[in-house]
Amino acid sequence: MSKRTVVVMPGDGIGEVVMPEALRVLEAVGFQADYVHGDIGWKYWCTEGNALPDRTVALLEKHKLGLFGAITSKPKGDAVRELAPALQGKGLVYFSPIVKMRQHFDLDICIRPCRSFAGNPLNFIRKQGQGFVEPAVDAVIFRQNTEGLYAGVEWTNPPEPVRAAFGTHKQFAPFAPVRGEDLAVSLRVVTRGAAQRIVRAAFEHAQKHGYKNVTICEKPNVLRETSGMMEEEAKKIAKEYPGIPLWSTNIDAQMMWLTKNPEEYGVLVASNMFGDIISDAFAGLVGGLGFACSANLGREVAVFEPTHGSAPKYEKLRPSIVNPIAMILSACMMLDHVGELDRARRVRQAIAAVVAAGEVRTYDMLRLPGGPEALKKGAASTDQVTDAILARL
Repeated sequence: MSKRTVVVMPGDGIGEVVMPEALRVLEAVGFQADYVHGDIGWKYWCTEGNALPDRTVALLEKHKLGLFGAITSKPKGDAVRELAPALQGKGLVYFSPIVKMRQHFDLDICIRPCRSFAGNPLNFIRKQGQGFVEPAVDAVIFRQNTEGLYAGVEWTNPPEPVRAAFGTHKQFAPFAPVRGEDLAVSLRVVTRGAAQRIVRAAFEHAQKHGYKNVTICEKPNVLRETSGMMEEEAKKIAKEYPGIPLWSTNIDAQMMWLTKNPEEYGVLVASNMFGDIISDAFAGLVGGLGFACSANLGREVAVFEPTHGSAPKYEKLRPSIVNPIAMILSACMMLDHVGELDRARRVRQAIAAVVAAGEVRTYDMLRLPGGPEALKKGAASTDQVTDAILARL
């Protein structure tokens, strides 16, 4: 096995807590790699006016492989106020570094597996007859990662050429009298090529891993052009995979159905915001964001991350109480990506064994309020969870 170089970007808050735990597991399972640190996050916005410094972009361009922890994002006004005095008044605008990274490297395929671990007290249960059942959930969400409402094409007080362009559409008529400073516009962008790529990736995954269906989850009855294009391309591509039925659901109805029969869904595919919503919803059925991992894949560069935020209120708790499993599962996705399938399997089996044993559980798994008191009430610390996984390995 050739030694690889991984760009490690802990980021903000608990990203700096969970990243070392994932690296401990990678070392224990025998993954040979050099790790180089990449600067990213809020402190670099405050001190440099850029949350994704060019030096980190250069590292990813060189090494093609990244592990990312979490970032802090704040509203526009707070972002400007927290800039260093020397950077004030220079017209700098905060832009999410992970969104910027996805767009710069065209990491257009986002994969978010949501699989339940037996014995997890946070798993979805359903009443049936006089008792309860706990269906095994195994859904994989394919989210188009670079377009949609996350494309960053937005205005408050849009310039006159933009207003004039929108004014050519009859549905804009009710907004034409609104003063510019009272008007905010976000543009939802879908391109046919990107829609084809994410849908085909979803079908390929279903075929490779034996999933029985693919669901396109959009809102074409209202968003006729953008969601309509996504669904149109899904129907075309489905013909290339005759053994895998294509289901079509509206995003709002899907939110209801996934809490009625989540075990019936296999691979789901959606545009950017809808994919974000549905992946978090499915994550809630398998333990929450403490178990939610993801991959951001481009044609050359790949970055792997948990989908939780930076949770700054827990950053400085010592010992730490946050759940490291999502970060460790993200590292497993990286192992899959580079062909280390056996090592990824061993780590997932170790996590499953720890969860099933029920002896080491973080505060979220015990449904306890977060804070230092959680440890006194029986919650395991972050490093205790990793220790238990290492012991199983």
